[in-house]
Amino acid sequence: MTTMTDSSVREFKMPDVGEGLTEAEILKWYVQPGDTVTDGQVVCEVETAKAAVELPIPYDGVVRELHFPEGTTVDVGTSIIAVAVGDGAAAAAEPVQEAVAEEPKPEGRQPVLVGYGVSTSSTKRRPRKGAEAPAAAQTPAAAIQAELNGHGQAAPAAPAAPAAPVTGDRPLAKPPVRKLAKDLGVDLATVVPSGPDGIITREDVHAAVSAPEPAQAAAPRSEQAAPAPSPSAPSSYDTTRETRVPVKGVRKATAAAMVGSAFTAPHVTEFVTVDVTRTMKLVEELKQDKEYTGLRVNPLLLIAKALLVAIRRNPDVNASWDEAAQEIVVKHYVNLGIAAATPRGLIVPNIKDAHAQTLPQLAGSLGELVSTAREGKTSPAAMQGGTVTITNVGVFGVDTGTPILNPGESAILAVGAIKLQPWVHKGKVKPRQVTTLALSFDHRLVDGELGSKVLADVAAVLEQPKRLISWA
Repeated sequence: MTTMTDSSVREFKMPDVGEGLTEAEILKWYVQPGDTVTDGQVVCEVETAKAAVELPIPYDGVVRELHFPEGTTVDVGTSIIAVAVGDGAAAAAEPVQEAVAEEPKPEGRQPVLVGYGVSTSSTKRRPRKGAEAPAAAQTPAAAIQAELNGHGQAAPAAPAAPAAPVTGDRPLAKPPVRKLAKDLGVDLATVVPSGPDGIITREDVHAAVSAPEPAQAAAPRSEQAAPAPSPSAPSSYDTTRETRVPVKGVRKATAAAMVGSAFTAPHVTEFVTVDVTRTMKLVEELKQDKEYTGLRVNPLLLIAKALLVAIRRNPDVNASWDEAAQEIVVKHYVNLGIAAATPRGLIVPNIKDAHAQTLPQLAGSLGELVSTAREGKTSPAAMQGGTVTITNVGVFGVDTGTPILNPGESAILAVGAIKLQPWVHKGKVKPRQVTTLALSFDHRLVDGELGSKVLADVAAVLEQPKRLISWA
């Protein structure tokens, strides 16, 4: 193979595709070593803590090397792909030794710069060649000694304990797990994996450390001690009775954010049950209105508008808490978040400047937000900067709930199922469309009076939607 100078190779580093993100997982490679790429061509799909994003390469050339396989979590700023450019591109186009990613490049694919979809194939890794035998196992003591020796002359070490039999490929583990094993002096070939597809997890490595070590050969002496019992294998779990799912990406970020919110902001939740019969009638009327042709018209549209009206009447609720400055930051705009369940977990994209939109405009924004989330194309920017949120648990048949605030927001409204129920209307018990609303708010900046006024205003608009005009 023709050699290339370092100047002809460009290293493309994992970018920060969101605000302050530190790592991303490589979901899928769309190129392999030897492929020609052009400026702006999507080369891989990665998942951050906020969304999945497709990464375009910023220059022309030929792929020389993929530094990480699919399924690897890589720190921002780490090089993930080497591309030969200029004079080196022709040399790089020659046959390449071994590709990191096994899956072929899809044909006829139209690049989309930002977005993700549900993967139709499982993550694969290229098997090790049969001629490559696994390295000899080291005892923890020998591994530590080798690490201490560094680049100097290796000191004589005690004979390594027999390694557990290894058949097939190299043990599967992500780079952080391999580093942990190296630091702890654990040979991955001796670790029993518990992750999906036989992947070794951090817990497996720690379990191997806590397991008793094999007996060492003792120095000759007159009285030989009884042989120590052989160590038991690290504890695992019954795969027929349990399934373990790694928490990463969007789910990991959501879990961390919810724990942080629940134990940082003092939550208060208030409830109100309201007759929304007139709102439901208005929804049906709007569906027949030519102005709303092609737009998504449903109860959520009027609930969102009702919340925006309530915020206009009670602007102090639209705020955030600045812990460092010990200040309440009142927002003069509303970025309305809508919680959406996706295959990758719960996400909360928001409609920017929703307070300034007319009802038809809001209908268009809601429709676009929902369809984008369902297609898996929500961008990280769409999930940043929210001020208040609506979560519609009623679509699951749930009456209501006690929602947890999104970090940095002051309030979140949960909407329960709308059901036909007996209700006293004009002095008589009649069947009416009824729902229960729940408003959680940060009690550091929203007191009981303010929170109650906001919830009461939302309920009043939904009970008498003509107030959308009189209170606008």
